[in-house]
Amino acid sequence: MPCNPAVGGTAKGQLVREIDALGGLMGLAIDATGIQFKVLNRSRGPAVWAPRAQADKARYAGWVKTALASSPNLEIVEGEVVALVLAAGGGARGVEMEDGRFLKAKAVVVTTGTFLNGLVHVGDERVPAGRAGERPSRALGEQLRSLGFRVGRLKTGTPPRLARQSIHFDDGVSSGLFHVEHGDEPPTPLSFMTTRPLQNRIRCWQLYTSSDSHDLVRANIKASPLYNGTIRGVGPRYCPSFEDKVMRFGERDRHLIHLEPEGIDSDEIYVNGLSMSLPREVQRDIVQSLPGLGSSEILRPGYAVEYDFVQPTELSASLETKRVPGLFLAGQINGTSGYEEAAGQGLLAGINASRLVHRQAPFVVSRAEGYLGVMVDDLINRGCLEPYRLFTSRAEFRLRLRADNADLRVTPRGRAIGLVDDGRWDAFCRRRDRLDRNRTVLSTSTFTTVSGQRIPASEALKRPEISTRALIDGGVRLEREHHADLDSLDADVKYDGYIRRQIAEARRSLASADRPIPAWFSYRGLSGLSTEVIERLEDIRPESIGQASRIPGMTAAATALLNALVCRSAGNRELSSGS
Repeated sequence: MPCNPAVGGTAKGQLVREIDALGGLMGLAIDATGIQFKVLNRSRGPAVWAPRAQADKARYAGWVKTALASSPNLEIVEGEVVALVLAAGGGARGVEMEDGRFLKAKAVVVTTGTFLNGLVHVGDERVPAGRAGERPSRALGEQLRSLGFRVGRLKTGTPPRLARQSIHFDDGVSSGLFHVEHGDEPPTPLSFMTTRPLQNRIRCWQLYTSSDSHDLVRANIKASPLYNGTIRGVGPRYCPSFEDKVMRFGERDRHLIHLEPEGIDSDEIYVNGLSMSLPREVQRDIVQSLPGLGSSEILRPGYAVEYDFVQPTELSASLETKRVPGLFLAGQINGTSGYEEAAGQGLLAGINASRLVHRQAPFVVSRAEGYLGVMVDDLINRGCLEPYRLFTSRAEFRLRLRADNADLRVTPRGRAIGLVDDGRWDAFCRRRDRLDRNRTVLSTSTFTTVSGQRIPASEALKRPEISTRALIDGGVRLEREHHADLDSLDADVKYDGYIRRQIAEARRSLASADRPIPAWFSYRGLSGLSTEVIERLEDIRPESIGQASRIPGMTAAATALLNALVCRSAGNRELSSGS
């Protein structure tokens, strides 16, 4: 797992559901090993509801390892890859291991996380590592540079871990310094296949930083590698370090942090929101200056890690690199931050590596189908100036891209390419049939409102104050065997008009967006397009008009012009070929 012992969250929970709906393991793994479950943003609309769960890190890793070991046709080889092996024509043909072994392959997926030329910082301590205590991957990073890939430098960080036994939680709560965070009851699973009841097994705690902790940061800011010029990689804007919070938001006198156990039997407490890279002794003073943590002990200090990444504009929509055929990249090597984003890319890259080997067309999820599509489309068209993080605001069709209906959106596509096994498909078909029956019940039943008015149940559910649960209490016989059944029905009815409009917009967009741009098409010298846009088009080499339209700087007028030029050029080429 990553440093943060959790799975899901805003937009990330939707992504986990899509991974699960395509047959991925992440949702099943967290449901099997989760220790606290919540749905975030319940006070807002269903488009932004986001399931999230705290994990037992050790049990999660063990569950996944067991699942992989029992997977048919999978061989796990341990060792460090030091080089890609290329064919005479430049395509990927395998990898070379540090011990001299050569693994032959028709496709290679690289998922290096923060290990590509990784460098860990704690104050003035600098240690080559991809993660504390684990050495980095250097040779592979140098080879990617030598192949001409546009390589940049990013930064992320982790907070200190505290000894659970050194924190007086009860005293903190009774004195009002800590606020207890409980999980939802009943817990909501992240996998569509989880039918057994889940259990919240831990509490978490909230507290706020103090003026004393902020003063310590300011007094020692020159010792921070983030502020003294030592770190040159760009950090995540939406998940800043504690130093950044204090220095950039000086008007705020406190910041919220969370104390999260790393497991049932673990003595480590993860201090969510306190990522930093200050010297060890300064970190100790800051932690002990926090309300209720005066006697706490740091087991491991926080640190920053710099690492190399490849600009994702180097990739096609299948996540195959344009420079090296057969080479796919996924995860933080593509400039993303987040465990869920990496999992989604890994799934898509793995699918398309397999399909390449079998000479099948790439599997691509569109922006209208899922957050998987939003993420990949953003990456390959816009690139990364900072670590990319998925948000619901990035999706123009987010009323459709909800956590509750991820299976309805992508499971049939997964079944069509062999990802969804019979058990998952049967469960999906039963759920889809239940939804159809519930829609019929709504259209044939009536409901009595508080005012005594008797109206069709389908009309009643459109009202914001009436839920599916209220209809059931009022005698409407709706089926609810699955945790998402009622959520899906409720959202579909309440947002029916908006969703229909979004579907129509998506279809209109796809109609012109699907027009391919031939590989031979040249953007050089095109009149009507700015030099900057032409350079970006030549750099990214979009595969379709839709992809080109999302490149920064492309206006609606520029897209229309490009569409006309592509059509004209294709027609002229056909005439020339025919003559």
